[in-house]
Amino acid sequence: MRKVISLMKVNPNVLKSLGYFVLMAFLVTGCSKDVVNDPSVVLLPVNAGIAETFPADLANAVAIDPEISVTLNSGLKSSDLSESKITLMQGTTPVAGTSKCSGSTTTFTPSADLEPDKEYTATIKSGHMSSTKDGNKDESEHSWKFKTGKHHRGDEPTVLSVIPLKNAISVAVTIRPSVTFSDVMQSSTVDLTTFTLKQGKTIVKGSVSYLGKTATFIPAVSLLEGSVYTITISKKVKNEKGIEMKDNFSCSFTTAGSGVDVIAPTVLSVVPADNATLVALNSNAVITFSEAMNPLTINATTVTVKQGTTVVAGAVTYLGTTATFTPASSLVANTVYTGTITTGAKDLAGNPIAVSTVWNFTTGSVATQGLGAVNLGAAGNYVILAKSAITNIATSAITGDMGLSPAATSYMTGFALTNATGYATSSQVVGKIFAADMVAPTPINLTTAVNNMVTAYNDAAGRPTPDFTELGTGNIGGKTLTAGLYKWTNTVTMPSDVVISGGANDVWIFQIAGNLLMSNAVNITLTGGAQAKNIFWQVAGQVTLGTSAHFEGVILSKTGITLQAGASMNGRALAQTAVILDKNAVTQP
Repeated sequence: MRKVISLMKVNPNVLKSLGYFVLMAFLVTGCSKDVVNDPSVVLLPVNAGIAETFPADLANAVAIDPEISVTLNSGLKSSDLSESKITLMQGTTPVAGTSKCSGSTTTFTPSADLEPDKEYTATIKSGHMSSTKDGNKDESEHSWKFKTGKHHRGDEPTVLSVIPLKNAISVAVTIRPSVTFSDVMQSSTVDLTTFTLKQGKTIVKGSVSYLGKTATFIPAVSLLEGSVYTITISKKVKNEKGIEMKDNFSCSFTTAGSGVDVIAPTVLSVVPADNATLVALNSNAVITFSEAMNPLTINATTVTVKQGTTVVAGAVTYLGTTATFTPASSLVANTVYTGTITTGAKDLAGNPIAVSTVWNFTTGSVATQGLGAVNLGAAGNYVILAKSAITNIATSAITGDMGLSPAATSYMTGFALTNATGYATSSQVVGKIFAADMVAPTPINLTTAVNNMVTAYNDAAGRPTPDFTELGTGNIGGKTLTAGLYKWTNTVTMPSDVVISGGANDVWIFQIAGNLLMSNAVNITLTGGAQAKNIFWQVAGQVTLGTSAHFEGVILSKTGITLQAGASMNGRALAQTAVILDKNAVTQP
């Protein structure tokens, strides 16, 4: 009979690197030359066949519903796994479950959730990973330990989006990189130890700020020109439940070769829109730029409104990326007006807009028209449209097309996409899925749709003379909302059901300067023929629809939209950052 000697204390990586098991056995164990030369002896390192275990040895905060696995080195055949079996113990108590083999991986699935905050030991016999020369199995064992946390798989927070985008080039040296998480995080865990920026191996000095779900790295000095930088988020960051990310996150970008910003700003949108008719006589002109501008260059010289050749008297104000022209008196009825932004308007680096922007609109006959619907333009082609990410945590049911731009397809996750020419499909989506990196004409179509989304947001935000101001001081739970323009300067909450009542042609616009928060299991109900397509929620902050809640209307969010588990909506989710889904039903109106 042949003898089998297992090298229980030898690091398998060392064994693999040397490549000669007999020589290593001789050196490490002190076996005699006679033993080494004995043809009846086969020397096997106990875990020489293991490529990876999950969880890793001594892992902490493992989900309480893990799939425990062992993956073998690629040289082993599937027949080597025919008897493979993982056992799991919590102390001296066996854990019930099932083992199965697929390819080079053996997986153990517990029959029930593991206990939280407990240490477990997983074991596999090495005979299921390697054989002696005469076909006998080596009966020694390989074990590893891990400790559970309190969460299930999929509950771990993730990085939803990053600025600059992954592998971006020609990034301004003044960039402040930022990441947006899927959950609100413990701010104490988001700092310079968990959010780092490196140029090569050199750590960039700076500080980290955290607000809402977004962390921003603020470099102490401008970055170097033409250099590659890497953003890293450690998996040690935790959400409010104390759950860490499953893996570290990292991505790189390259700064511009010149430290001078030479990119010309553009005009993203104008309100009233070009060639708009029946414009109210007390309307303002609102212009949104692609980036922050030098306020000193946004004035009555660079922003004008004319009736024919006559300059309309008025005042120009500037905030964020938006300029507003307010006429000194009401406009003339049934008259064509021309708005102009000249190349004297410059960004903070001194770059003027590339060409002057000129547009026309025609007034109606009254000071305030009946509230008109917000024109979504090409954004109305999508039930979900976002700029940075669309994340589906679990299976959802989406009716309508989805779009993502300028982010690429890789930032649309959880849909098991099937690629086609210029779009993708998913079993979870009744419609097509588009992203900025797909073939033409998809990129230009999405750019138009995103610009129209911004224009629609600014239109809704700029509607004057609200019918209702600070209704319920922001708490609209239990209220019946009739048609009209509503305005709040802070967060709006729905702790209980809301009714929206009106006719089929009535319009509702809700201007919300803060967040919109809908509690769990709360419903919006439409009565009197009111239609979701005529209900517009313009929200500057975060929109959160609670678990199992039902929502009606078109959301125009400047920050982000989150539908918690089981929430549903009849309307559209149009976000200037990310949309997060979790077992949701979203249906276009």
